[in-house]
Amino acid sequence: MSTAVLNNTNTELSDLIDSKFREFKEGTIVKGTIIEIRPQVVLVDIGYKSEGTISAAEFEDEEIEVGDEVEVLLEKLENDEGMVVLSKEKAAHKQNWEKIVRVYEDGGLVRGKVKAVVKGGLTVNVGVEAFLPGSQVDIIPPKDLTEYVGNIYEFKIVKVNDDRKNIVLSRREVIEAERAELRQRFLQTVKVGDKVTGAVKNITDFGAFVDLQGMDGLLHVTDMSWGRINHPSEMLMIGQSLEVMILDVDREKERVSLGLKQMTDNPWEDIEAKYPIGTQVKGKVTKLLPYGAFVEIERGVEGLVHVSELSWVKRITRPSDVLELDQEIEAVVLGISIEEQKISLGVRQLEPNPWDEIEVRYPIGATIKGPVRNLTAYGAFVELEEGIDGMVHVSDMSWTRKINHPSEVLKKNDEVEAIVLSIDKANQRVSLGLKQLEDDPWSHIDERFKVGDLVKGTVAKIASFGAFVNLDGDIDGLIHISQLSEDHVEKVKDVIKVGDEIEARVIKVDKVERRIGLSIKAVSYSEEELKKESASFESLRPSSEMVGLEQAFNLAAAAAEEWSPSDED
Repeated sequence: MSTAVLNNTNTELSDLIDSKFREFKEGTIVKGTIIEIRPQVVLVDIGYKSEGTISAAEFEDEEIEVGDEVEVLLEKLENDEGMVVLSKEKAAHKQNWEKIVRVYEDGGLVRGKVKAVVKGGLTVNVGVEAFLPGSQVDIIPPKDLTEYVGNIYEFKIVKVNDDRKNIVLSRREVIEAERAELRQRFLQTVKVGDKVTGAVKNITDFGAFVDLQGMDGLLHVTDMSWGRINHPSEMLMIGQSLEVMILDVDREKERVSLGLKQMTDNPWEDIEAKYPIGTQVKGKVTKLLPYGAFVEIERGVEGLVHVSELSWVKRITRPSDVLELDQEIEAVVLGISIEEQKISLGVRQLEPNPWDEIEVRYPIGATIKGPVRNLTAYGAFVELEEGIDGMVHVSDMSWTRKINHPSEVLKKNDEVEAIVLSIDKANQRVSLGLKQLEDDPWSHIDERFKVGDLVKGTVAKIASFGAFVNLDGDIDGLIHISQLSEDHVEKVKDVIKVGDEIEARVIKVDKVERRIGLSIKAVSYSEEELKKESASFESLRPSSEMVGLEQAFNLAAAAAEEWSPSDED
């Protein structure tokens, strides 16, 4: 073969080879065949002048054999060893990226597997790595993102950055779109009276929101139970499945009102027939308040036992003193209000009222015995029987002495006798008297004390207007300040003191007004002088005159200049 022919042939062959190899460009995806599998690399023939290598790690999740065809990315036509550098993963990434971009442009969805939790959200494999912000994971941002790792979901692509090769996903938008479709379908088909099943999504003070397959319905607290509920959390918990009734549908505003109590008959409709007044019922204590206890007598029906209806005789200040939550008790129906859905109950009505026949056990005029249970400023309470006391007023403790406080006569737990004076069944009061056990000494006082008599006694009390003297028989007489001395007296204590033994003359005896007037200065008066002094004593002004025993002590207590032994110089 001539040299010219040979050169021409070589040129044609070289041109043919060059044209073939010009089809291979770095960064393009080509098909190749696996020709050898080594521990570290896989050799792939792509039809180039030399084989290409791919890291064996790119096939770790696949079973491959010699002769398998693969698509690879041509990274470099020739490395330092003269080998073609290929990548199966980068080929897949390039193909998937292009697919992702097309889906994003078309507004479609992609499926992907959640790989891991990262700052601010999750990483997701959708053929390429993408980011799912925590706020886009669900309608309600989850508290624990790790529960999503490993799960496969559909996502909407919300952002693609081609330069940085970043993709942002949203699962929330997918869920919201699905719920919107379900909501429209629900609103088109549902009607008032339908019974539907849903899950409690949220609980508030006024009710609960129930998820009805994409539609949130409001279950108001007043529609949860025929009985009394303070807060929805008493009946419901988040995630709880409920069957409820549709009460109202507003398709324009996309609102649905639900009812739970309407799933059962209204127990209040025939409540009066079921529980006539006077009926004895059983129930469980559901709530204790300062003013009473609520008792459930059947599901959805509660009655109130007011604290005043717990006992006829015991002084109960708080229901919790005698009752406990969940305690089973018996009671009597006292009243019913259907409009307000209220039932009044009583516990004390289970027993006879001891006040009904109180006058039989303690007739007026009868003498009783009992311990002093309590002392107050105005009297002493004496126990007649358990839960029933009689009261001895200070004015009924002595005929002759003005008692300012019952402790002057009685002590707590003293055993005393008294006379029943009156009974007030309506207000549950029994009045007793101590002084009535004895004759009234004032009824024959004029036989013991006469005007002109000289008497001796002890100064018991000093007031601004005079001094009280205890006379024989535990009877007090009053020496008015004007009767202390012939001389003008500014202050009673300047002349006499409590405890002084004095001699005085009786210048006034008033059986009706219960008062005895005494005079020290009249001790040496003649009969004529005594008459004048008595007349002068009678003419004293009401504000400073000789007064009845009780009234005089009242004046003494109110006087601005009242003096006691502790005031002595």
